[in-house]
Amino acid sequence: MAKLIYVTNVSLDGYIEDEHGRFDWTPPDDEYLAFLTDLVRPMGTYLYGRRLYESMSLWETDPSLAAQSKLTADFADVWQAADKVVYSTTLDATSTARTRLETSFDPASVRAMKASATSDLTIGGAHLAAQAFQAGLIDECHLLIHPILVGGGKPGLPSGTRAGLELLSNRRLSNGVMSLHYRVRA
Repeated sequence: MAKLIYVTNVSLDGYIEDEHGRFDWTPPDDEYLAFLTDLVRPMGTYLYGRRLYESMSLWETDPSLAAQSKLTADFADVWQAADKVVYSTTLDATSTARTRLETSFDPASVRAMKASATSDLTIGGAHLAAQAFQAGLIDECHLLIHPILVGGGKPGLPSGTRAGLELLSNRRLSNGVMSLHYRVRA
């Protein structure tokens, strides 16, 4: 069975965006972008909430991003090659290929995706990930902790959910970002 892996950027104080909804404090440098590309390269499907999908869809809809460097072109290629499932009650359509729109998060459907997938899946977006945590669907977490305190905003991990974690690996990137990779204990 494929794993469902929560991959997210988070501030040192635990937020994925600040109190104004911004996440401009996570600009990628070359090492970070190469690391992230290698991290998601083997993933076959990305499960996204609407806001994260709209941010990430630029890797397909804005060719100037890929044109910036070989690293950005590689990330764009990897992103475009994966299937995407977007969970939204407000979107009427998606703007990218290989993308399916779902109006609600259905744990049974995600279990079926995991059972039939030939490669792992990622999940992104704090609200969507919280639902998956509560349903016991998250197998691993890859937290990319940025060396900044934003003081408030949207938490990267769900409140009200308890889960034991086992550290699988860690890596410090040159820009001070810490990558922490955990397995969720059953």
